[in-house]
Amino acid sequence: MEGAGTAPRHYTFQVPDELRPKESGPIEAKREPPVVARLVVEIRSDGSHTIARGAAEDMSTGERVSIEAEGATPLGLALSLLKSALELPALARTFARGLLPPMKKK
Repeated sequence: MEGAGTAPRHYTFQVPDELRPKESGPIEAKREPPVVARLVVEIRSDGSHTIARGAAEDMSTGERVSIEAEGATPLGLALSLLKSALELPALARTFARGLLPPMKKK
């Protein structure tokens, strides 16, 4: 007998059709461009001050560098992190190659 303080024996409910798994074909991989750089960042904050530390790697040269940025606001941290990343010559070149259209071969 179910009463106060005892758990119900079972639950039964219907799953709507729109929530049931759909029959689909095979999963296809997306075609993505190759990785040209990696950026890994750890962010720490106490609510009044935020610090971001990480590492960047240029995949074409294998060069690795550390990055550190600080800010009082999320926008300040983002700008500081971007400035820090663009001050690194290899990383700046990689970002430029990724953002600019490819050069025409002669």
